Amino acid sequence: MIAAVISVESFVGAAGAAPKETPESGFVWKDGAEVYAKVCAFCHEANVGPTIRGRGLDPTYITFIVRHGNRAMPAFRTAEIDDESLAKVAEYVSKAAGNR
Repeated sequence: MIAAVISVESFVGAAGAAPKETPESGFVWKDGAEVYAKVCAFCHEANVGPTIRGRGLDPTYITFIVRHGNRAMPAFRTAEIDDESLAKVAEYVSKAAGNR
């Protein structure tokens, strides 16, 4: 769906029909806990991925692993999780209590 929107925007921009406006911001996650619950928990709460909460992992390390992947952990591009949301979830995971 995102690819279709980008394709349409590229076509419209190339045709010169689109006004030069700043695009409205898209969806914004409420906080790192929401990002974790909706994205990370699918694996890290289902014993597919390792437990990551409660380990005191450095936010920089978390960001690196999310962007580059590690073993079975896929790399997430900025199209899948933007830098601001990644910073929110990295901060949340680094300070969160362990899994229940």
